[in-house]
Amino acid sequence: MKLYVTVKNLGKRKNVLTKIEIELPIVPMTLRELITEVVKVNVQDLKDKQQGTQLMPFLTGAEIEARGENGKVGFSSVYNEQSPDVAKAVENALLAFDDGLYKVFIREEENSLLETPLKLMEEDEIVFIKFTMLAGSLW
Repeated sequence: MKLYVTVKNLGKRKNVLTKIEIELPIVPMTLRELITEVVKVNVQDLKDKQQGTQLMPFLTGAEIEARGENGKVGFSSVYNEQSPDVAKAVENALLAFDDGLYKVFIREEENSLLETPLKLMEEDEIVFIKFTMLAGSLW
């Protein structure tokens, strides 16, 4: 199933929204299954990135400009060589959702319960909004 995922950080100064196309191997029936499958795809992408290293990395002009829009120009190198644990990553993502660290919107409707049945269609847009914790200080 092909979906489009957008991740938004509310605490960022630049509001850059990037749609990422992901292909899920199954059709998720609940929000819990959707989060689980998205995490599995991301962990696999990280593993692929860890294994595929370039001898001499370089950036094109377009890549520099695109990354500058996001606020960070870099080679996207993965310095942590430790292989991620899928089960732990899924557990952390579900705990973060339960703790209210991010919200999930499907077709502009918030989904707040993990066990609510979903009716996903091919090429639906899913938005993850991550909330940023504010640190208090005296001015």
